Amino acid sequence: MAGSDSARRKPPSLPWTVRIQTTAFALVHRVDGSIRRSLFSLGDRKKRATPRPDPSEFVRSADVGIDASLGIWARVFSFSPSAVAAADIPYPVVVFFHGGGFTLLSAASRTYDSFCRRLCREVGAVVVSVNYRLAPQHRFPAAYDDGVAALRYLDGTDLPADLVPVPVDLSSCFLAGDSSGGNMVHHVAQRWASMSAAASPPLRLRLAGAILIQPFFGGEERTVAELAFDKACRTLSMARADHYWREFLPEGATRDHPAARVCGEGVELAGTFPPAMVAVGGFDLLKDWHARYVDTLRRKGKMVRVVEYPDAFHGFYAFPELADSGKFMDDMKLFVNEHRCKRPV
Repeated sequence: MAGSDSARRKPPSLPWTVRIQTTAFALVHRVDGSIRRSLFSLGDRKKRATPRPDPSEFVRSADVGIDASLGIWARVFSFSPSAVAAADIPYPVVVFFHGGGFTLLSAASRTYDSFCRRLCREVGAVVVSVNYRLAPQHRFPAAYDDGVAALRYLDGTDLPADLVPVPVDLSSCFLAGDSSGGNMVHHVAQRWASMSAAASPPLRLRLAGAILIQPFFGGEERTVAELAFDKACRTLSMARADHYWREFLPEGATRDHPAARVCGEGVELAGTFPPAMVAVGGFDLLKDWHARYVDTLRRKGKMVRVVEYPDAFHGFYAFPELADSGKFMDDMKLFVNEHRCKRPV
């Protein structure tokens, strides 16, 4: 992966729509990285599910409960029956974990509703966007527990046919997530792989791949990229990242906690940890942690594909007006098609 080259380049100019949105996100954070909650709530527009979309819309969505006692639910995106050319061909499933530093946003946030709708349509998969519990009310390991709970739900409960009118293939299940959701992908995949190896009878849900989109990793050390892009990353700064970790990690823990520092010889991986795809942005202050994570997976003999976007900042994928956002969708579709089960069981 590219090293210091990005540090010597200027970030590319962005469309005014992207500049406005990234500036607004920065304004809801104070200088110390803490969040102006009242201001953030005004800008976090929610969107309702659309089980009966306009006839011109190929994708429909519906909310399903996972654990009412904990308030865990998911928004499921699938194809309208009229858009399905061959309903007897099962679709792969993408279980998606949204970003937001473990503390912000939800599956109903307009940004993620739109993003998951695109994933469904452009990747060609049923998308299950998990609304997990947030810090600081629910610290580590609540988010990971909720991610596993979502997989247990899918493994043991068929999605309602009236809400998801297309067949799905649980042997072709992919975990995907951006930023803190990408962090969740690693930890939930590790847990599920360990559970699957010991399960009797075998679990129905098989992880075919893990897609980590600019995952939120870190440590006490300050990397070259963190120092270089602290002011240029637009949507993330060291102060904001530090604040998110303080809100999520156990009281008194440092950023070298295993939840954050996912690299090095001390990291354990289950033997059945799935093939991984890691998306890296050239102007992302987390890029050095991504490089170390990729190196760790490779040293442990795991299959990993790196997809790099030299001009991308942290969160670029959420803006369809950016060319790299479209490239990412193409790369994800290729990965899913390569690793999905060829003969569904």
